[in-house]
Parts: sequence; structure tokens; C-alpha cells
Amino acid sequence: MLPSGRFRPSRAISRYCGNRAILPLFTRFSNNALLNHPATGFVLPPPAKKLSTLLMLRDFVLPYKGRLTAAMAALVFTAAITLLVGQGIKLLIDNGFMERSMGQLNAGIGFILILALLMAAGTFIRFYLVSWLGERVSADIRQAVFDHVIDLHPSYFESNRSGEIMSRITTDTTLLQSIIGSSFSMALRSSLTLLGALIMLLVTNLKLTMMVLACVPLVLMPILIFGRRVRALSRRSQDSIADVGSYAGEIIQNIKTVQSYTREPEEKAAFKGEVETAFAIARRRVQQRAVLMAVVILLVFGALSGMLWVGGSDVLGGVMSAGELGAFVFYAILVAVAVATLSEVFGELQRAAGATDRLMELMRVPSAITTPAAHATAARTLAAGLEFDGVRFCYPSRPEAPALDDFSLTIGIGQSLALVGPSGAGKSTVFELLQRFYDPQSGSVALGGCDLRNIEPRDLRAQMALVAQQPALFSADVLHNIRYGKPDASEEEVIAAAHAAHAHDFIMQLPQGYHSDLGERGVRLSGGQRQRIAIARAILKNPRILLLDEATSALDAQSEHQVQLAVQELMQGRTTVIIAHRLSTILHADQIAVLDHGRLVALGNHQSLMAGSPLYQRLAQLQFRDAKPG
Repeated sequence: MLPSGRFRPSRAISRYCGNRAILPLFTRFSNNALLNHPATGFVLPPPAKKLSTLLMLRDFVLPYKGRLTAAMAALVFTAAITLLVGQGIKLLIDNGFMERSMGQLNAGIGFILILALLMAAGTFIRFYLVSWLGERVSADIRQAVFDHVIDLHPSYFESNRSGEIMSRITTDTTLLQSIIGSSFSMALRSSLTLLGALIMLLVTNLKLTMMVLACVPLVLMPILIFGRRVRALSRRSQDSIADVGSYAGEIIQNIKTVQSYTREPEEKAAFKGEVETAFAIARRRVQQRAVLMAVVILLVFGALSGMLWVGGSDVLGGVMSAGELGAFVFYAILVAVAVATLSEVFGELQRAAGATDRLMELMRVPSAITTPAAHATAARTLAAGLEFDGVRFCYPSRPEAPALDDFSLTIGIGQSLALVGPSGAGKSTVFELLQRFYDPQSGSVALGGCDLRNIEPRDLRAQMALVAQQPALFSADVLHNIRYGKPDASEEEVIAAAHAAHAHDFIMQLPQGYHSDLGERGVRLSGGQRQRIAIARAILKNPRILLLDEATSALDAQSEHQVQLAVQELMQGRTTVIIAHRLSTILHADQIAVLDHGRLVALGNHQSLMAGSPLYQRLAQLQFRDAKPG
């Protein structure tokens, strides 16, 4: 947690986008309209191409302007001390060596040692502050990106791989941390040193300085030429690394399937292809940077050699003293080192620009599910009745195939409705729309007569609890997983919910009971145990609306009866929608809706549908043939 008044990602981005002076930063992105992101509290303007992408980071840094100012002061201080070392060398040579004075020699050495002590202190302060700033800003960026991503609509994740997103949140922000905490500081230090050294060169010897300045354009030219290539390759390199991570993550998540089908050799070969592709791109990037550095070093030291020859001739001719030449050589070396450092850092900054591009592209994705523009209706004040009115909905990935078409259905307050139908009939889509993971293209979905688009999504979902056929558990202990719907619940409430879900006995057999870690996605539990944990979570949340995707389908016969009783007790007085696969579930529902190809084809109870719906009769004979009425 950050203390009050410190950085808040939404505020920083709001300040950034509110500053019209830097609107041109975003024209590199292809969007002509302002994109509002209520979840993160910022508006991103149309993109620009002229200014550096790295300036987008400005408002992530400015909240720490106190530390930034101190770091810059330390930077200026150490640069000034470095420049004074040249004067110490001049005194040492002219007054100590040339005059053969031991006292002057001692004074010169003492002066240099004092400068070294001051330089060490300034460097410590600068390094600590800048490194702290890099870590802090990268953490803030990572948090801002995650805050935005977690509010995006589910359809975004249909077309974007989780591994790619995680690469941006982790790898790209880590790269920015290195840039802000190290390379950026080196660039500023080298720039100050370069400027100061050039001034000292002018003061020391004008003729030799003109020679140095004449070589500057020759050094800058390769930086500009190779810089663009490095930046393009840096972006491609980051994307290829993301592909590698995404591929590896997918294989690891499905490792049992891979091994079951003995696909290990093929997956190793495929992963090698991904790795080699990333390596090839990285090799080209490194090659371009290496050429850049080699050319710069060759030009710099070539110019330095010419300057030494001219300066040495002047010393031999008595035009300048040996101390002046020594100081001039020192400043010239500072210039050379600064230019070489800048050329190297320039490549790093190009990589950072590529990472910033990727992060800002992610930040600019608008959520298709937005909060109401005007005053939102409080979901808790609405009756728990649900209504679909003429709904037509197509998933974004399948825009030509409606999942629901002209779908109308009313679910009364406190009633239970079972959804049945063949695969692809639209049953799961009903759940998706009820939770407003998607909005229909036409028609409306309403709670208590109020269109869901007029209700804040989090407020709406707080009224519901979902128990999926394959429940999602987290890599945490049992308490955390059951409390997920009610984080402030006491341990006694959690245990009571576990008892009601027939989960307490097997939980107590775990190594640490309710404090036992369940592993990734609850891998340490059986399917039935995972489902009972999810049922306990729903019982603890105590919602007004239940969404049950055949919540008892993974339980053994003995446990099913007890859990069914718990679910039926939980359903009392609550509006319940059930995706049914078992006859026992259907018999307890107040109504049964028969779906086919996204349409409602029949509605009634079991007896009336057996008499009047051929599709329901077929489903009952096939899908429910092994079940017995209970």
C-alpha cells in the first residue's frame, strides 16, 4: 500500500492525458477518437509520432519529483567534481612534476583525493535514489497495467493470449526498471559530463576544441542511422520473447495432455523453433548495437589520436604547457567516454521505447463493458427478477454466428429455472450475459426491470454467485478460496459454509486443514472436492441470485445427495438459474427452459415438456437416461 498522497496510477494517467502539450505523443497508435477508461480513471488522446515514446513515462516519474530532484542534484554534483579532476591533473603536472616540488605534488594528490571522496559520496546518493526511482516507477506501471487489464471485458482475452499479457506486465516493466534506474541515469550523467567537458575544453584550448567539435557530427550520424533499426528490432525482440513465454505457459498448463498423447518430442521441437526465432531477432538487434558501438569508438578515438598529435606538437613548440595538455586529454577522454556511453545507452533506450509501446498499447485497450455514463442504479435496491427481452448476441470471435437469437425469457423473483438443450444451444451464454461479461447486440437483459447496462458491473455481480461445472480455485489455502466471495468472513462462517457444502470432513483430512495450500488451480484436490469448495464459496457469499452450472455433476452418489440438500436449502427464497445435465436437478426446478440454436423453443415443467416438446423428450431419453427421479 502506498501512503496517502503518493502515486496513484489512475491520477498519473489522468494528469498525463490532461496535459495537452504532450498530446502528440500518441499519434503512433491508430485510433482517431478519445478512449475513456473508467476503470483506471484516464482518457488517452489520439496517438502521435513526433516526440519520444519514453516521454509517456513522465507522469509515472513526476509524483516522486522530490527524490528525482535530489538525484539530479547529486548527478550534477558528481559531474562537476569529475570535471574538477582535470584541474587537479593540471596542477599535479605543472606544479608538481614540472617544477619538481614535493609540496606541490602532495597538494595536488590531496586535492584529487578530496575530489574522489566527494565523487564517491555523490555517486552513492545518485545511484541509490535513481535505482529506487526505477524500482518504484516500474512497480507503479506494473500496477497500473494490471489494474486496467483486470477490468477488461472477457472477449479481449479470446483474441489475446495470457502469456503475451503477462510478458508485458513482467518482462517489459522489468526492462523499464533497468532503463529508469540505470541507463537513464547514465545518459543524464554522460550528457552533463559531455557538456561540461566541452566547456572546459574551450577554456583550455580553443584550437583543439574545434577539432573535437568537428568530429561530433561524424559520431552522431551512426547513432541516428542505427538507432532506428535497433528500435524496430527491439520491439520485435520483445514480441518474440512474449511468444516464447506464452507457448511454454500453455504447454505447462496442459502437461498431462501433452504426456498422455506422447507429444513431448514434437513440443520440444516446436518450442525450439520459438526460441530460435527469438534468438535470431535478438542476434540481429545485438549485431546492430555492436556495429553502432564499434563505429562510435573508432571515430571517437581516431579523433582523440589526431587531437593528441596536434596538442603534442604545441607542447613541443611551447605553445601550451604539459599540464594544459594533460587536462585537455582528460577532458577529451571524458567527451569520448560520454559519447560512447550515450551510444550504448541509446540502444537501451530504444529497447525501452519498444517496451513502452507495448505497455501503452495494452493500457489503451478500452473495455467493452463500461459503467453507466450517468447515475447508476444500485443493484441491491432492485428485485431479484431476471428478464431477457428479444436478445440477439454474437461472440466477438464469431460475429456471424448468433449464440442467442430473438431470445426472451422471464425468471421470477425467488424462482428456479433449469436450462436444458444440446451443446451449443446457448445455455452458458445466458450465464455470460446475466453477469454482464458481454452486452447483447440487440435486445436487453434486465434485473428487476432495470437494464443491466444501467447498473455498475461490480454492483451487479455482487448480487450473484456462480458455481461452475469446473470451478476455478486459486493457489492459496482453503480459507482464502472459500472466502473469495466474502473476504471479511470469520473462520467460523467459513467452516459453517464448508459443513453445508459437505466439504468439512475432507478439508480436515488435509495436512493443515483449512490452512492447507491447494496448489495451482486446486490441483491437490479431486474434481468433486474442488466443486464442493466452490459450493461452500457460494454458500458463504449468500447472494440473491444463484447461477449453478450443474453444481453436483462431479460428486459421487453418496455426497451428491447431501450437497443437493445444501443447494436446495440455499436456493430457498433466491432466484436460481441452473444449467442442468441431470434429471434430479430438473425435477426440483420451478420451470424448465429448452434452448436450441440460441432460441427458446419450449418452457414449462417436466411433465408438460415431456408431453409437448419433442426436443425435451429426446434429451430426457438420451441425456438423462442414466438418472432416476429423486
